[in-house]
Formats: sequence, structure tokens, C-alpha cells
Amino acid sequence: MGVSNDPEAALWVRKHAPQWQQLAAETAAAAHHAHPSVEQALRTLGAYRTLARHLATVRSLMPGSLPAAALERTCAQLHTAVNRPRHFGRAEWLRMVREDVPAAAATVRVTTLWLAALLVASAGAGWWLVSRYPELVSLIASPQMIDGVEHGHLWTYQILNLGPPALLSARIFSNNVMVTLAAFCFGTLVGLGAFYMIAFNGLMLGGLLAFTHQHGLGLGLLKFTLAHGPVELSVMCLAAAAGTALGEALIRPGEFTRSEALRQRAAQLGPLLLACALLLLGSGLIEGFISPRPQISIPVRIGIGLGYWTLMMLWLTGRLFRRTRRPVIS
Repeated sequence: MGVSNDPEAALWVRKHAPQWQQLAAETAAAAHHAHPSVEQALRTLGAYRTLARHLATVRSLMPGSLPAAALERTCAQLHTAVNRPRHFGRAEWLRMVREDVPAAAATVRVTTLWLAALLVASAGAGWWLVSRYPELVSLIASPQMIDGVEHGHLWTYQILNLGPPALLSARIFSNNVMVTLAAFCFGTLVGLGAFYMIAFNGLMLGGLLAFTHQHGLGLGLLKFTLAHGPVELSVMCLAAAAGTALGEALIRPGEFTRSEALRQRAAQLGPLLLACALLLLGSGLIEGFISPRPQISIPVRIGIGLGYWTLMMLWLTGRLFRRTRRPVIS
């Protein structure tokens, strides 16, 4: 049974062997408890303490024996079960949606507003540049787009010919996610990448509006963007602000190391990126099913755009899922 011939040690092992079998069964059951109750958790912790105590005794009485090896294996399995990461269940998802997303958005609110102002200023600059120097539109538009506008055709209402709305929404969603991730990742470059992304997109938006306006199609382009544009542009500014916050953590880590400050900031901003992806999913559906259809009137588009933007703001400010407190009856 072991390397020791001490009869007292062998007797002690035989005495506790049934208890070890019971603890081994408890160890196997603990690994499958995704949502253990308080009773199950206390029983698992009690088993862990007992196993650790018995393992120390067996190592002292019978080092290198089979009982010691078996107890070490069982204790290691139980240690893994006790220290495993918390299961991300329904309660955690609700807490993230209700609390973590608004909290993360609040930490980058000021930066987001500055980036939104940069976007508006860049759009104005793009409008002025293309209005004054129309040939500059070749820097932001393809030859096919320019030729179509010059012949009185907007490219926006032709995208329905590329495929069904569901497939189109998927393509738009993936493209929006890539642009948003680029704004987020470029923000880590001391914030300069985020400023470049926002300024470039603003210049492109303003320049295209000016170019289409020169050919009598400005209202058509504006009509196309009314339903999905407000949330789409807001999410881009939000992602760029989050990336800038990561860059700031690298520059000014405070009392932490740079890697630790970056890890903590990324964990705090993770829920915000998930919210951006969900918001972009809604924008993609709107852009695929509603925006390309010319028969939908401008008031309807304005209602959809403002309604979806208001929904986003209520969520990011914590007012959408605010819990109502029941009055206390005395």
C-alpha cells in the first residue's frame, strides 16, 4: 500500500480510506456545478480543507506512497474546481448591460464629445474644400462614384442590387465593425490615430455632401443617412474615445505598471465595445432594410434615426434599464 511499514500509519490510512472515497466523489461533483448553491459551495470548501489536511498527514507518514499520490491528484482537481473563474451567467449579463456599459461610457464621455466636435468641424472643412476646389473630390471618392453623380445617379440607392437586404445588412455590419475597431485600435497610438480616423471620416462626409449638392443630389445623400447615420457616427466617436483612454493608460499609468494599467482599463472598457457592436448591428439592419429604399419618406427616416439615437443615449447614460424601486408601505 505504500513505502512505509509502520502499522500505525497503515491503520490510519485504512481508517480514512472510506472518507477519501467520499471526498473524491464530492470532487467529481464539484467540477460540474455551474451554479452551486450556498450549501454545495460550503460542502466543497469543507472537502478541500479536509483533503489538504489529510494530504499533509499522509506525506509525513508515508511520503511517496500510492495514497499520497491519489490524495495529491484529488486535491489538485478540487483546487481547480474551487479556483475556477466565475461562470458568466444571466445575472452577470444583466449587470453588464445595466451597470458596466453606462459606467464605461461615463469614463470616456468628455473625450467622446471632443471627438464628436472634431467630426463636425472636419465635415465643415470637407464641405468648404470641395465646394471651393471640386477637383479634390477625387481624393475621397472612386471614379465610378464621381461619374455616377455627374450623370445624376447616387450610388447609395443602387446597393440593393448587390443582394438581398439580409445579406446586405451583414456586409454593412462587418464593415462598420472593422471601421469601429480601427478607430479603437488607432486610439491606442497616443490618441493620434483616433483623431486621424475621426477627422478623415468627417472630411469625407462633408466632401461627399458638398459634391452631391453641387449636382443636385445632396438631399438624396442626406436622406440616405438620416436613419442609420446618427448612431453609426456616434459609435465611431465612442470607440475612438475608448481607444484614446487605452492610450492614456499607457502614457499615464499612475501607480500601476503600464501593462497593469492597460489591463485594468481594457477590462473596464470591454463592455462598452460589446455595446458598440450591438448598436452597429442595429445600424446595419437599418442601413440594409430601410436606408436604400427611396419610397420611405424623410419624416419616417428622421423618426427612426432620432428614435434609435435616443435609445442609444438612454442605454449609455444608464436610464434605459434603470430599476424602479417599489414604495415601502409602512
